[in-house]
Amino acid sequence: MLLRLLVPEAGSPRGLADTIAIVLALGYGTVMMTLGDAARPDAAIPWQADLALGVAGAGALLVRRRHPLLVTGLLLPFGAISVAVTGPILVALFTAAIRLPFRPVLLLGAVNVATGGIYFLLQDRPARDIWVDFVVRGVVTMAALGWGSFVRAYRRLTTSLREHAARLEAEQELREEQARLGERARIAREMHDVIAHRMSLISLHAGALEVRAAVGPASSGAASFGTASSGAASLGADELAVAAGAIRRSAREALEELRAVVGAGSGRDAGAGLGAGQSAGLGAPGGPGELSGSGMPAGLVEPPQPGIGDLDDLVGSVRAAGMAVDFDSVLPGGGPPVVVGRAVYRIVQEGLTNAGKHGSAPAATVRVEGVPGRDLRITISNPVSGGPAAGAGGLGLVGIGERVALAGGTYRYGAEHGVFRLEAALPWPADPADLPAEQR
Repeated sequence: MLLRLLVPEAGSPRGLADTIAIVLALGYGTVMMTLGDAARPDAAIPWQADLALGVAGAGALLVRRRHPLLVTGLLLPFGAISVAVTGPILVALFTAAIRLPFRPVLLLGAVNVATGGIYFLLQDRPARDIWVDFVVRGVVTMAALGWGSFVRAYRRLTTSLREHAARLEAEQELREEQARLGERARIAREMHDVIAHRMSLISLHAGALEVRAAVGPASSGAASFGTASSGAASLGADELAVAAGAIRRSAREALEELRAVVGAGSGRDAGAGLGAGQSAGLGAPGGPGELSGSGMPAGLVEPPQPGIGDLDDLVGSVRAAGMAVDFDSVLPGGGPPVVVGRAVYRIVQEGLTNAGKHGSAPAATVRVEGVPGRDLRITISNPVSGGPAAGAGGLGLVGIGERVALAGGTYRYGAEHGVFRLEAALPWPADPADLPAEQR
């Protein structure tokens, strides 16, 4: 409370500050009238007039913020004939020191000290020597100017710190938003690769069906597809070729639409996720995607993204890098849906990366457990040193949040008793039919 009164904030309530300023000004002026020559019969002006000037000067302090130079300049001449007005003058000098450059304020302070000599000369029989007036006015003037300069510097410092903190917060928000966008782009790339892989297989089979129906009897094509032999045999070669060609064209058009929708946000080339030559004329005889005798293209198809079945390899590579990882996976044989499994892999991958970067020791514990119809839970913990914010790392956890949100789950993290813990829960439907079509 005392600090707020001595060093008022720029946005502090003006009513309280004005009241304190007026009380201090009148109090100081009254004390100086009692101790000085103002109450003596031979004073330059009657004490009643002196006190009236002090009250009028205190009233002028109400506009000192808007016009600090004007108020101070108007009050200073009265300091040569009135003692009571010295209190308002000091408060006006204090405000001027806060709001004006130091050089003009220093000049105003010197004028205030000089008026002390004029006041001395106007007295018939001064009670004290002139140097006493100079010393007293000089000390209180320098105190007011020094205090005001300190408040000015303090306000500048606090304003600078607030702006710096706001700038850091804005930059952190920008980094987090960029991390979210980067993770979304990464998820889009994975979706592009996985869906493109599946669609390319459809295109491959349709192309093989078309080629074999065109060069051989319908039964040959039927024998190649096992369970579809009875349906294929009932169609003529021309009809089978037309049907297979329509399948291939539809699949190719779907791939092109997928590139237009997803590829733009993934930051990759339009043909990402496809084997060489699959974007044009896949399966056409003699073209870049010409089929071999087994019905597979000459170019390789990009494999799908890693999933939950690759966790052992991930943990093994981390262990090979020097980190002690205690890994435990308790899952039924079939495993979760593909999208959920891929999210689990990425969460564990980022969690181990975070543990390696920000942990106090190269060690981590990973546990994955769940059953269909309930949440699939991932828990990653590692030792850290510091407070609750220790181990939180940088922007990797933002990416985990995007993964979890995409899967419709929840997550939390924090440090307690020297251990940083990351927990995520992803929904695992009991029936795959409950999943959206893109997650089956």
